[in-house]
Amino acid sequence: MATSPSPTDSSVDVEKVSYEIFSILESKFLFGYDDNKLFLSGSSTTTPAKTPSRPAFCPGKIRILSIDAVSDCLLAAASLARLESSLRRLSGNRASRISDYFDVAAGSGAGGVLAALLFARGPDGRSLFSAEDALSFLIKSGLPRDFAVGRKGLFQRFFRRDGGGTFRRVFGGATLRDTVKPLLIPCFDLSTSAPFLFSRADAVEADAYNFQVKDVCAATCAGREAVQVSSVDGRTRFAAVGGEMAMANPTAAAITHVLHNKQEFPSASRVDDLLVLSIGSVHPDHFVCRSSPSKVEGVRIAGKAMAEMVDQAIAMAFGQRSVTNYVRIQPNDLASKALASNVVNRDAERMLSMAEAMMIDRSLESVLFEGKRLSKETNGEKLERMAGELIREQERRSKSPLPTVVVKQAMTPRTSSATTSTATTTSTGRTFGSP
Repeated sequence: MATSPSPTDSSVDVEKVSYEIFSILESKFLFGYDDNKLFLSGSSTTTPAKTPSRPAFCPGKIRILSIDAVSDCLLAAASLARLESSLRRLSGNRASRISDYFDVAAGSGAGGVLAALLFARGPDGRSLFSAEDALSFLIKSGLPRDFAVGRKGLFQRFFRRDGGGTFRRVFGGATLRDTVKPLLIPCFDLSTSAPFLFSRADAVEADAYNFQVKDVCAATCAGREAVQVSSVDGRTRFAAVGGEMAMANPTAAAITHVLHNKQEFPSASRVDDLLVLSIGSVHPDHFVCRSSPSKVEGVRIAGKAMAEMVDQAIAMAFGQRSVTNYVRIQPNDLASKALASNVVNRDAERMLSMAEAMMIDRSLESVLFEGKRLSKETNGEKLERMAGELIREQERRSKSPLPTVVVKQAMTPRTSSATTSTATTTSTGRTFGSP
């Protein structure tokens, strides 16, 4: 008499089939898979190979750092300081910085400012801030009094208080071209009612897409009031509001940028060629004190929901490779509530302690077709694992005869789109696309 399969076996089979289905969808729609026998009866159940050709010698993986839009980025800064400490210990180089181990940085809102602090070029030619220095800078800057109700974040206060003077003092006249690595920061363009992605790749190709870093930071942190943004040459002008309204989680934009920017990342053709660290934010509803949220607070909540959807989609795209290729640092609900209670008291030191305590918490992770679950690893363990992967990638490159990344240093004729084309508006009202 045949025995019925156990629930455990059925669960394993379902997970296997789900993974196989998504692998086929990924191959078909994302990477151009074209096997005519796929849907014919009698075809092999083995997942076919993907069509994109790979070089005979792969020089390594593209390392991407992405930071979500947050009202305050102490958690992200503390996470990166922890990662930087691990990198210094594993490499034996006490001068190592986050920018030494990532090829692309993307950040939205306050996360965009943190990315700019870590990747803008300083007077010595290295990054302006180490992660440790950036964290100290944020702590010394203090917290705004109205942060508890979620109306303004730390950098919005800077901009409103002194007209962006803080950004001017920190970044000076530096432009997007003056970054040590490619930088991507989004905002929302009210002129076209579409997201706009500030990109170093665009800046080095056309003066009309080169913006001062201080203006980029002001645009991605803009709240209720729009910020007027102008390129260095004055050709591109538009009104911008915050990155959290346009792209709360910029990870997908960073991945798309890398896969389509063949000039700088010639070896990247699929997710196997990527190594991604994405840092999430505290849930915004823990900072809302009113029973009836305002429209702005509603937008923030919607932005957070979109960030979670992006995380889910990316985790699905990486599939089983997400064990090593994709790491998401995300506080769980209990940690978010604990941090929120200290935000209400505007206690930066206690917030830092809570952020460090989150390193021993198990984070939330996306599971294929199953939503969210607590990870088996703590945030600290994930960062330690990512540090090991980054060190191994660095060693791989030191032995490679071919460069993995070829960062453009001067203006060159534009042969392909480095970012999603976004129409912009000049002061005369004439609209033009990416050159």
